[in-house]
Amino acid sequence: MKSLIRTLVVVSALAAPAVVFAQETQPLTRAQVRAELVELEHAGYNPMDYYYAESLQAAEAKIARQHELDAQAESGSKQVMFQAEAHSPLNVTRK
Repeated sequence: MKSLIRTLVVVSALAAPAVVFAQETQPLTRAQVRAELVELEHAGYNPMDYYYAESLQAAEAKIARQHELDAQAESGSKQVMFQAEAHSPLNVTRK
């Protein structure tokens, strides 16, 4: 009986991450697909281009670089705001 319980615990512990991962993946909505296509086209992707695969890869790389730069800028602005709050005259502690 103890081996059955141990087996069930081990199996459930191993299956839990798979269930959680399955819940995170949702199918894209029509609006999300359209937004991605518009973003790709703004980055230079042309589906009617003879070399569409290379065009798609170049546009995806450009978008990835832009998202990375946006994330760096956002984290930098948060850091600046944090530093400004730390040096603010309103941030005085009383003893």
